[in-house]
Amino acid sequence: MYLPWKTRLVKRRLAQLTIVVALVSASALPASNATTVTVFAAASLKDAMDEQAKAFEARTADAVVVAYAASNTLARQIEAGANADLFVSADLEWMDHVEERKLIAAGTRANLLRNTLVLVAPAASTTTLKIAPGFDLDGALGKEKLAMANPDSVPAGKYGKRALETLGVWGAVAPKVVRTENVRAALAFVSRGETPFGIVYATDAFADKGVRIVDTFPTHSYPPIVYPIARLSASRSPAARALADYLRSPAARVVWEKYGFGIAP
Repeated sequence: MYLPWKTRLVKRRLAQLTIVVALVSASALPASNATTVTVFAAASLKDAMDEQAKAFEARTADAVVVAYAASNTLARQIEAGANADLFVSADLEWMDHVEERKLIAAGTRANLLRNTLVLVAPAASTTTLKIAPGFDLDGALGKEKLAMANPDSVPAGKYGKRALETLGVWGAVAPKVVRTENVRAALAFVSRGETPFGIVYATDAFADKGVRIVDTFPTHSYPPIVYPIARLSASRSPAARALADYLRSPAARVVWEKYGFGIAP
């Protein structure tokens, strides 16, 4: 039946209004397939991982929540049943610890990143010191302290202690060490000028304009710094595998390298 043009126009506008309302309503609701991925990551990864998380969220609409702490602290939390999907450790030993307890999903562990170790001083400092066997770090410290992550448990501290032992100076400086809960805390001591020197990762020094690199430790003086990644066996997030894959992708590599990390073979 033929309808007058005014009637047809009203019906067309009502149909258009219905479509607009439907689109607005749909956009106001969260995507039905969006999920949250929880990552436990070494403190030294913060700046780079924050950017990686935002990029992944933009690509997928999934949400990424990252908890940062020393790798030993995170491993202990995972062991105690903490709710997480991925673990990125700053050394192999703490990933071994988690794997030995069958807390990572089989076949998901991979080496992700590399790093190096440096001696830093406050940015305003003009002190120079060349790292070599027997170098006089003790004399340079005088009555002051050396900031380091806890050398008994935190990866950055363990690497630092090994380097100083190899170079023959640990015994002299050990009583002067300020032991911090993670490497970023050690970095903060130096950045605030509370200690004249600190031992941190090169990427930490890169991230804080309040410090400068005095010298770089010879790579033969400490074990290779490797960051492994693994999906945890307790993970229930459908997006965990996708995020782990993304963090090893060419797009993610650009970001890692932007923050000074090397890519593990």
